[in-house]
Amino acid sequence: MSAAPAGPPPLLNIANVLTGLRLVLVPVFLVLLMHGDGTDGGWRLGAFAVFAVAAITDRFDGELARSRGLVTAFGTIADPIADKALIGSALIGLSLLGQLHWWVTVVIMGREIGITLLRFFVLRHGIIPASRGGKAKTLVQTVAIGLFVLPLESVPDIAGPADALRWVIMAVALALTLVTGVDYVLRAMRLRSTATATVRDTS
Repeated sequence: MSAAPAGPPPLLNIANVLTGLRLVLVPVFLVLLMHGDGTDGGWRLGAFAVFAVAAITDRFDGELARSRGLVTAFGTIADPIADKALIGSALIGLSLLGQLHWWVTVVIMGREIGITLLRFFVLRHGIIPASRGGKAKTLVQTVAIGLFVLPLESVPDIAGPADALRWVIMAVALALTLVTGVDYVLRAMRLRSTATATVRDTS
């Protein structure tokens, strides 16, 4: 006698809890980052700690969902929203504080929102999985933003070299952002073309 098929995973599972935690941490991070004029070292360190915790949840929620069979519709939708909310809030907050050029924020967020919409647009043809370049882009973006959130300018001995380092890493993040964006567009076009050709062959 064969075993009954397992039901759908519960909505309340560890992967979704981590995703939900990341969403909750976004406004907490912003409050800490924007406190006063954004120059208080203690508050900035608190903002960095919250950002780091949120970034770590991004590292594990997807892996847990896939490895333990906990993929849900909520997680599929909420995970990218939480990612973009965290990165977007950090970029916008830093730009409002005058520590990051607005064009950097516009380029990164324009790419992130555009590719997310593109992936949803071609979803009926198939899923575009995250590439190695895309994962590297997310990691470098996170490191660069974390360095900007840290109040490194308050330490005179390292302020100059630290500022140069975080701009170099942000430049790498920007390059990966643009290159992987083009790659996703090309992959989406190939996916749509393949799906259209398959439909024609079977019709």
